[in-house]
Amino acid sequence: MNTCYIVCALYTKLDFTPDESDFVIAADKGYSTLVENNIGMDAVIGDFDSYAGKIECENVVTYPKEKDDTDSALAIEYAVSKGYKKICVYGAIGGMVDHTLANIALIAKYTRMGIKISFIYGENVIFGLYNSRVRFDKRAEGRISVFSFCDISHGVSESGLHYSLDGADLKNTEPLGVSNEFVGEESEISVGHGTLIIVTSKKNYEQFSTFCADV
Repeated sequence: MNTCYIVCALYTKLDFTPDESDFVIAADKGYSTLVENNIGMDAVIGDFDSYAGKIECENVVTYPKEKDDTDSALAIEYAVSKGYKKICVYGAIGGMVDHTLANIALIAKYTRMGIKISFIYGENVIFGLYNSRVRFDKRAEGRISVFSFCDISHGVSESGLHYSLDGADLKNTEPLGVSNEFVGEESEISVGHGTLIIVTSKKNYEQFSTFCADV
């Protein structure tokens, strides 16, 4: 699956090498991060309130500072309009709390649309699960946390982990799924009806996970 990589304003380590079929977007100050990491870009998007330097890119999309969407939201919307179904976002988690919350909301929004979207920060990742399941092979390790991003996520199950759930209802007011642990077994998280936000290591997500549409 071709990937769209989006790099936002917060400086972060970039550990990806895009293929020719991939697409790279700089969101505002993410431009300078890509330049420092010698990674070329296909588009630069934003209102440029955090970056005012010279931009060397043929495709620059400029928005007014007074707008309804954040730069990261505009970059994701642009990627989706280009037909990308897998999006990896860097430099968008861990700065201003309101922007972090806004970006987590974007994960829920696009996961419900069938987009495989993840926000990477350091060695960790945040992604979503909607009416489906994700499996991890036995090499996954460390922690994994699961939160409901709707009033009630019905039929939530967690198996092969230190703590298990079987068809539970998770509420967005009760953090029951925080800080579970991998135990060296094949594991699975599923939700019958609802949207989950999941936090684990980037390695677990990229190397050891398999997504399944059925529950």
